[in-house]
Amino acid sequence: MRFAFAVITSLLSGAVAAQACPEKNLLYWQAFPAGGGLLWMQLNQLPGDGLNIAGINLPHIVLQPMEGTVQYKTDDITPVYWFHYTPDALVVAESSPLRSFQDFVKAAKEQPERITLGGSGLNSANHAAHERLDATFGIRTTYVPFKGTGDMTTAVIGGHVAGAMSYTAFAVNNKGKVRALVVAMEQRHPLLPDVPTFRELGIDWVDGAFRGIGMPKSTPAEARRRMSELWAALNADPEMKELAAKSGFELVNVGVDRMESFMNERVRAYTEAGKRMGLGK
Repeated sequence: MRFAFAVITSLLSGAVAAQACPEKNLLYWQAFPAGGGLLWMQLNQLPGDGLNIAGINLPHIVLQPMEGTVQYKTDDITPVYWFHYTPDALVVAESSPLRSFQDFVKAAKEQPERITLGGSGLNSANHAAHERLDATFGIRTTYVPFKGTGDMTTAVIGGHVAGAMSYTAFAVNNKGKVRALVVAMEQRHPLLPDVPTFRELGIDWVDGAFRGIGMPKSTPAEARRRMSELWAALNADPEMKELAAKSGFELVNVGVDRMESFMNERVRAYTEAGKRMGLGK
């Protein structure tokens, strides 16, 4: 979340200037790197005064309750704005003999469960994407969870795993050392112009780790709308767009008007992924 924090601190004041300025400072509660479940469990205990907001993440707020290790439900979270997502990307080392996604699928079908794919954590966005990959293409690969991106990077580049089910940011930040085979975007990434999208392969897969903000349920509807509009102004800032593009993030603009339909679709998709991971039994 370093990217989100840096952008918010550098641009929020400008976005506020374009909107009606709050009477008091906003309190931004951050859920990462640790304690996300605890913060989201306590979110509705914060004052609903329109000044308390918290960082939220998909698919975490769906998968964590399914896992059964937290004391909150997805419906306890009140999303107000989703501002960007890190698109899923299948990545291999630059030295890998797998030169295309077709090569990967062919090898996976010839060697069931022999191909290992790293990812960040268990029951995470990467883990869910791995299960979706196998189910969608009728293959069986082995997921290898890592505690952090640093360890996973070393393993991918060193050939200790065949590749990683990661994000476009991983491919962009390690360009020249790793090669993305496919990305889960509506269009090709401008910094990865030779990498096809799942849609080009005939699969409607546009997904990744979404990041946004939530507010206590007691927050009045007008205050939630006001915060949604503030974040829309933030996303429209040219500097925000430039930073996102350089970092491998895709800006999205899902505010209060679109929230119900967006969340219904996301919860359905991640619940299916969670069941494939053995959660929710």
